[in-house]
Amino acid sequence: MSRHRSRSTIRLRLTALYAGAFLLAGTALVVSMYVILGEALDDQLTARIGVAGHLPELSGVGPESTQAAHEAQDALRTQFQQDRDDTLSTMLTASLVALGGVGVIAALLGWFVAARALRPLQQITGTARRVAERNLHERIDLDGPQDEIKDLADTFDAMLERLDRAFDSQRRFVANASHELRTPLTINRTLIEVALEGPDAGPPLRQLATTLLAVNQRHERLIDGLLTLAGSEQRIVDPTPVDLADVARHVTTEAGDKTVAAGIDIRTDLQPTAVIGDPVLLERLVQNLIDNAIRYNRPEDGRITVTTATLDETAQLTVDNTGPPVPPYEIPGLFEPFHRLSTTDRGTGLGLSIVRSVARAHDGEADATPGPDGGLTVRIVLPVADVLSRPG
Repeated sequence: MSRHRSRSTIRLRLTALYAGAFLLAGTALVVSMYVILGEALDDQLTARIGVAGHLPELSGVGPESTQAAHEAQDALRTQFQQDRDDTLSTMLTASLVALGGVGVIAALLGWFVAARALRPLQQITGTARRVAERNLHERIDLDGPQDEIKDLADTFDAMLERLDRAFDSQRRFVANASHELRTPLTINRTLIEVALEGPDAGPPLRQLATTLLAVNQRHERLIDGLLTLAGSEQRIVDPTPVDLADVARHVTTEAGDKTVAAGIDIRTDLQPTAVIGDPVLLERLVQNLIDNAIRYNRPEDGRITVTTATLDETAQLTVDNTGPPVPPYEIPGLFEPFHRLSTTDRGTGLGLSIVRSVARAHDGEADATPGPDGGLTVRIVLPVADVLSRPG
C-alpha cells in the first residue's frame, strides 16, 4: 500500500527546477529592465526640467513673470515625475503578468520535456521490475545516443547477463547434486533392506541394519530439504492457481496415520483460499508445517489445528499445535537453516527454513508465535490470486 502513496517524483522535481530557474532568470531580467528604464526616465526628466527652467530667460519676460515661471516649472516637474512613476509601474505590472503567464507555459513545457528525458529511465525501471517478477532472460537493449543513461542501461544489461549465468549454474548444480547425492543413498538403502531380508540376518545384524536405515533416511531427508531450500530461493517461474484449502486437506489426510500413531488429534477449518504459485512447493510448505507440528507435539493428548482463510486481500494458512513451551527469543532462529530448539535434537533443522523460503518465493511471509499453553502457532500470509493477477 505504501508504494501507491503520493510521492515526489524525479519528473516533478525536474519540472519544478525548470520552472524555478526560468522564474529566477525572468525576475532578474525584470529587475534589470526596471532599473535601466528608471535611470533612462530620470535622465529624460532632468533634461526636460532644465529646458523648462530656461524658457523664461529665452522668452525675455520681466521680473514680474518670474514667479509664475517658477510655479509653472514646479508643476511641470511634478507632471514629469508622475509620468515617470506611472511608466515604471505599468512596465513592472505588465512584466510580472507576462512573467507569470510565460512561467506557467514554461512549467508545462518542462513537464513534457522531463517526461521525454526520463523515458529511458522508465524503460529501465520497467525491465527491472519484469525481471524481478519473472526471469533474468530479458534485457533493456536501450537505443539512443551513447550518453549517461545509455551507459546505465548497458551496465544493467551486463549485470543481468552475469546474474542469468549464475542462476543457470545454480540450477544445473542443484540438478546434478540431486542425482549425485540421492543415488548412493538409494543404493545404501537397497543394500541394507536386502541384508535385512537375508536368511542369515541375526539379531545383531538386524539391529545394526535398522540403525543404518534410520541414519540413511535422515540423510535423505536432509539432502531433499537442502535441494528444496535451494530451489525455493528463486521466484516462481510458471505460477498456476492453487487453493490452499485443497493442499492442506490433502496433506492432513495423508498425515492421518502419523497423527493416529502419535496420539494427536488433528482439526481443520479449511475455507477456500486461492493463491497463485507452485503447487509442489506449496504442498511441501504445508507438509513441513504438519510434520513439525507432529514431531514437536505432546507425547499424549496432542492437538493440531489447521486453518485457511482470506483476510484483507491476503491468503492465510495457520498451523497451531500443542507441545512444550517455546521461548519467544528462540522463535526468530527457528526459521534459520539447521537451527533447532535447544531442548531437542529432533529433525534436520530445515523445516521452517523451507517454509519461509517458499513463502517469500510467493511474495509472502511466515511468522510464528508461542502458544499460550505451549507449542507453536505458525502463520503463512500470501497474496490472494486476484491481487496477484492484477496488472502492476
